[in-house]
Amino acid sequence: MKNNSFYSTYVKRFLDIVISLMVIVLLCWLYAILALLVRTKLGSPVLFKQDRPGYKGKVFKLYKFRTMTDERDADGNLLPDEIRLTKFGKWLRSTSLDEIPEFLNILKGDMSFIGPRPLLVQYLPLYSPEQARRHDVRPGLTGYAQAHGRNAISWARKFELDVWYVDHISFVTDVKIIIDTIKTVIKKEGISSATSATMEPFNGHN
Repeated sequence: MKNNSFYSTYVKRFLDIVISLMVIVLLCWLYAILALLVRTKLGSPVLFKQDRPGYKGKVFKLYKFRTMTDERDADGNLLPDEIRLTKFGKWLRSTSLDEIPEFLNILKGDMSFIGPRPLLVQYLPLYSPEQARRHDVRPGLTGYAQAHGRNAISWARKFELDVWYVDHISFVTDVKIIIDTIKTVIKKEGISSATSATMEPFNGHN
């Protein structure tokens, strides 16, 4: 591994704790407002909770503000994402405000501020050995792939960028990713793929 092990093991975790604690305390008012809006517009529960694989594939519970309704068809199956994703939900995603409950995950140590995004548990057996290396670091609130294409790039390219980050972790790299992520959010780039409201499921080949 080419990354700075001292930074990634000690300094990075210290910064994660300090930053996440500051955000949670200073933005408690924003958490309250968003929770009220989600409850009013989308119903309960306010938080979306889902199992995701973290460091070394260990599964944890991810927290996000929900952005979709629970609308179902006549057989009780959830409708497609593009139907359940409301205008308010799209706004939450475009601003990335749906992600801020993940600072609780960062504080707990499930995640880091910067790292490969935590994906679905069912993808674990589909990764190639090289792609699976994305789990050699804690998953992040944002990452190299999010700052360079988000959902608009292919899965293959996304995993290439994730593994590149694993091999090049440094304070400078993380600062650059933060700056690039801010630019991406402001421009509202890469929110959806070309054929999906979010991102097509990974099937081991795409």
